[in-house]
Order: sequence, then C-alpha cells, then structure tokens
Amino acid sequence: MFGLIIHSLERLFWRRETRRRAHPFAWGTDVLGGDTQRDDPRAFLHRYAQHALDTSEQFFAAGAAAWYRLENGVLSFPSALESPFPENNVVCARWFPARTDGPSAKRGRRAAVVVLPQWNAEWDGHANICRFLNRLGLSALRLSLPYHDRRKPAGFERADYMVSPNIGLTLQASRQAVLDVRRALRWLEQQGFTRLGILGTSIGSSVAFVTLAHEPALRAGVFLHVSTYVGDVVRTGLTTSHVWESLEGHVTAEELRHFWAPISPFPFVPRLKGQEKQMLLVSGRHDLSFRPEFSRRLWQTMSAEAVPHKLLLLPCGHYTLARPPFSYWAGLRFGLFLRRALA
Repeated sequence: MFGLIIHSLERLFWRRETRRRAHPFAWGTDVLGGDTQRDDPRAFLHRYAQHALDTSEQFFAAGAAAWYRLENGVLSFPSALESPFPENNVVCARWFPARTDGPSAKRGRRAAVVVLPQWNAEWDGHANICRFLNRLGLSALRLSLPYHDRRKPAGFERADYMVSPNIGLTLQASRQAVLDVRRALRWLEQQGFTRLGILGTSIGSSVAFVTLAHEPALRAGVFLHVSTYVGDVVRTGLTTSHVWESLEGHVTAEELRHFWAPISPFPFVPRLKGQEKQMLLVSGRHDLSFRPEFSRRLWQTMSAEAVPHKLLLLPCGHYTLARPPFSYWAGLRFGLFLRRALA
C-alpha cells in the first residue's frame, strides 16, 4: 500500500513538469567526429563506444584550465571539451566556502565537495545542500552541468541536450561533465584543498560515479539514485519516457546500452576495486525513474567485486527523495558520511 502511495506521488510530481517536449531522433555522430556521408552510424557508434571504454583513462583525461575566474561567489572557466554551443563551453559553479573562523575552520580549509545536481536543476538547485555541508565544516562547489542554467543555449527552457534522443550529443554532454568536474578539482587543489569528495544526484550521480572511478584526488563519493547503464534508465524511467519515445524504433535496448556505456557507472565498477575510496549509495525502494532492479544490480556487483561501499535504501521514489521526510533522512546520513570520510 505504501509503495502505491509513493508511486502516485511520483507520477503527480512528474506531471507537474509542463515544459517537457520530445526532440527528434538523431545519431549525432557528427559531434563525435564522424563522417555523416560515409560512416554507417551504428557501426561508428559501436566502435566509438568500445574505444572509449577501452581507453577511458584518456577519454576522460583533463588538466587544469588556462584560466579560472571567481566573482561574487561564482567560479567560471573554459570547458575542456568544445560543444557545438558557445554558451555551454564556459563552465560555471557556485562557490560555498566553509567559515574561515571558529572550530571548523581547519577542516573546512582542507576539505571540499563538488556537488552535481539533477537533470534540469535550476541555478539555486542544491544550494541548501551546499549550505548544509558548510555547517558541517565542508566547503562546497556546486557545478552546473552542461546545458543547464547559465550554460543553456538561447531559446531553450530546459537542459534537453544533456539527455536527449541525439545519441552522440548525449554521449558528448556527459563526457564533458566529467571533464568539467576534473578541471574544477584542479582549481580546488590550487586553493589548498587536499581532501576532496563528490556528491551527485540522478544524472549527476552517474557523472559523479564515472568521475570518481577516474580521478585519483577524490576520496569519497555520495550517489543519490544509482543505476547500471544510462541507456536502461532512459528506456525504462518515468522521467525520461519522452526521450525513449523518440529513440524507440531506431535503436534496440542492447544498442543504446552499449552506445552510452562510456557514460554509465556499471562498466567502471572494476576500476574502483582496491582504490580504497569511500562511497555511499542512496536509492529509493519505489523509484520509477532509476528502477530498483538496476540499482540492486549495481550494488550487488560492487559487493561481488569487493568494492567497499555503504548503502542507504529509503522507502521513497525519485522525486520524493527530494522532499521531507526523506530529504532530511538522506541529508543527515550523507552529511555525516562526508564529514567522516574527509576528516
């Protein structure tokens, strides 16, 4: 009965989004360097994805930016990947430094968390999480994902290009997000922070997981909503049902899973073995967007691979996790987790 109530609330919150619209299907090989006149798009994407998986260390490599600018609490710097949209190629992030006086000053100076909000988060999204982390003595850098808020192309109301039926563009967007996070971490190191963590929600969780698997400087990660493959989430999830409507009939489930495998958590679980990073996975038992069967497979595989992690399984869904009492429950748990992990 309780699960049915949560499912009803999930669908209610989903229906409240009236700006959602379906975009046309596109292979998107052009943004990945393919020749649209000569390449077979399926064959190209298969090769591209496999090469990215085989050489992920290089695929996600990014050094410090040529410049960083901090003005009025907003950090900006050039993205390491140039997308087709100039507005999207300058990264922006809100900076929430911990207090520089008082008993938490020393911890706050050396410990910081990169915070990645959910898909279509507004400029203020996750600001309260950052302020909460500040109260725990942790500085926070809230990074805008590609195509979000100040990075949104002119005329767009939503960050549709972050997850869209354009296969190549979606692949590029999440790769860009990982590179942006790594450049942000270089800035934090330049400021003297040595104990670094990451927190991601929904699509931000996938980006955070892939980043953690490739970034030696990260000690801890919190993942709010977890799954195996981006392709499976898009195909089965309530939040992305309009995206799958445009994809269905053009690609199979297996093809989409492989094409987007390089930006999915599951292929990189083995990389985390032996790294001694601390991880907290948070999932909802009644999630209609990140389906429980996929979340379960991820943490079961992590256990089988002997990848250390903690699990918080709440009696909520995708949208309801962001609302009381579940938001308080999760917040207290991940806040204390990060404070201990980065102490």
